Amino acid sequence: MHSSVLAAVTVPDGQGLKQIGELALAFGLCSLIGLEREWRQKSAGLRTHTLVGIGAALFVLVSKYGFTDVLGPHVTLDPSRVAAQVVSGLGFIGGGLIFVRRDSVRGLTTAAIVWLDAAIGMACGAGLVILAIFATVAHFVVVFGFRWISDRMPRSPALGFGLQIVYEDGRGILREVLARCTELGFTIERIAAKRLDGPEGDTGEVQVKLELFGGGGADALATALGDVRGVHQVAATGLADIGD
Repeated sequence: MHSSVLAAVTVPDGQGLKQIGELALAFGLCSLIGLEREWRQKSAGLRTHTLVGIGAALFVLVSKYGFTDVLGPHVTLDPSRVAAQVVSGLGFIGGGLIFVRRDSVRGLTTAAIVWLDAAIGMACGAGLVILAIFATVAHFVVVFGFRWISDRMPRSPALGFGLQIVYEDGRGILREVLARCTELGFTIERIAAKRLDGPEGDTGEVQVKLELFGGGGADALATALGDVRGVHQVAATGLADIGD
């Protein structure tokens, strides 16, 4: 009788120092990724990434050890089924991080990093320590090293971009702006202009939106146009904002 009571209260397997260490590793690695995201002031920061990593690791541990008490001659379990649902569940978090505004899509990198964060946590829970550490290092290589490379890559002339320019009316500035664009190797695809009105009527300013292709990039052109006398403002704009 005494032995049967002890057997009934025996702590299940999978709750030892090994499993706690795997959770701690997930906590540490995913916190590093979260700190980088927090430093960049992204929508998913330190707390989100840490919790996703720990949760994913815990799900894997539960799928590995959580059902050992029901196993028997007539009961078989697939320990990968719970872990597989983690990937599906991440779709809800990732979808909430992606924002679409007209022709601009934001949050894709953050959503992908949350997905990687969960994979690192799952690797920790599965005891794949080397893979988890390597994936964490790869994350930092991508977000820092790849950004340096992409910022220095030549842009395809087939990619268009939009510029919004505000200038003083009546001085032939638009003609000079268009000439400057052509001189720098840009092709003007579309143009839309309107006179700006203030609370007391005409402000004497005109706003023009340009869709351009080619050249050395939007930043270089914006700098060049900002130096034109009479130009008050140059800013990037979405292609969908430019009327036909």
